[in-house]
Amino acid sequence: MTDRPRTARALARQTLTRDILDAARARLTDEGPTVLSLRAVARDVGMVSSAVYRYFPSRDALLTALIIECYDELGAAVEQADAACDRADRPGRWLAASRALRGWSVEHPGEFALLYGTPVPGYAAPRDTVGPATRVVRTLIQVVVDAHAGGARPPVAAPGAPDVTEVVAPARAFVADRGLADDAPTELVVRTLIAWTALFGTVSFELFGHLEGSVADGDGWFDAVAVRLGADLGLSAEAIDATPARSGR
Repeated sequence: MTDRPRTARALARQTLTRDILDAARARLTDEGPTVLSLRAVARDVGMVSSAVYRYFPSRDALLTALIIECYDELGAAVEQADAACDRADRPGRWLAASRALRGWSVEHPGEFALLYGTPVPGYAAPRDTVGPATRVVRTLIQVVVDAHAGGARPPVAAPGAPDVTEVVAPARAFVADRGLADDAPTELVVRTLIAWTALFGTVSFELFGHLEGSVADGDGWFDAVAVRLGADLGLSAEAIDATPARSGR
């Protein structure tokens, strides 16, 4: 008999926590992350602001919960897209993961702005956001590592390109944890970094309106970028279905 009230309270708390997070995510879309406030979210869920503090003791605590949830959603979408592909089809895995990255972002522009837009003044993300934040890049890196373990031709640095071995040493250590061979060329790490930032940069330009007047089809343009970035990494585009996946945008 004593377990039932505790369970009911736990379920009620879980429900209200979900309501608060949903209301906060709606405000991200409508207003952006920089003006998010617990008081406004409390009004949206019909609570007094003091009651919300029992669930999230500060705005920063709410932001952290949102960031972790959104990174995990995005990471799961990319991981699932990769997992649905034949393991040997590295170009197909790259494009599927890239499309999933963009697809989630297009469907959740407010959340994308929180994760990759202008930093929220006064907020510093804690260390527990790092794991969720790296899920996407870990998936992309794994495709690259698998391709080169399978004999993909490594990229070659452009003539006259500066030696950035020391510059990318932290990135190389991170990629090594995913199975990169010790003798893999630095250029592979460099191109992987370029591809990662270019994919997110392309999505950012699209969502923040910077491609208006330059690109007539966001789906087609993103696929063109992703395929070329994959080719730069030694992933042949020959086996890729390059028909754009329509996002409805």
